[in-house]
Amino acid sequence: MAPFGKIYSYPGNYRVERAQVIAAVNGLEVPLAEGFKMGVDNKTPEFLAKFPMGRVPAFEGADGFCLAEGGAIATYLALSGPKKSQLLGSDPKTQALVSQWVFFAESDLNTGIVPPAAMAFFKMMPYNEERYNYSITTLERCLKRLEVALEGGKKYLVGDALTLADVMVAGILFFGTKFVVDAEMRKDVPNVVSYLQGLSALPEFKALGELTLVETRAKP
Repeated sequence: MAPFGKIYSYPGNYRVERAQVIAAVNGLEVPLAEGFKMGVDNKTPEFLAKFPMGRVPAFEGADGFCLAEGGAIATYLALSGPKKSQLLGSDPKTQALVSQWVFFAESDLNTGIVPPAAMAFFKMMPYNEERYNYSITTLERCLKRLEVALEGGKKYLVGDALTLADVMVAGILFFGTKFVVDAEMRKDVPNVVSYLQGLSALPEFKALGELTLVETRAKP
């Protein structure tokens, strides 16, 4: 089967991995663009002509269609295969619930996980105590929200099958459990831990790698 398209990015980008999970569910092949060098190739006139912001992930379809922003790429891949109704919902209310969790992942969860990891582990941002603590508080609220949503041993956030909601939320949590979501946080959210463990066993989630549970979060 010919690739549906390719994604430009650096290795290990959870936004790309989420898109590749969706592609796997929908039977689409979407590899990383070979030989791409972040900080070099994304600044070329050719790349900027397709993706003016110069950011990754960036998707280029086999038909030439170009798309930026991780959430948009994942949604497009969800729309482009036979599992479209499962991934996005077949009625307005289900579709709205899926969208609710997608926005939750891209806003609150992102705010809670990425800055602390960038400050304390990757050293990509200067340490700011106020912002670090704000992010941790936001993350704890997010985990409690998920814990309630997953009560009763629910395997999925919306309905009885995997949707885009699960991939978007779990994708950033798989990243977060490596660096920020530590044992102290996890003890209060057993439903969330079981949910992630269940998803990690799905073959389509191979793109996200192993579920790693850090004992102590990265701190400055």
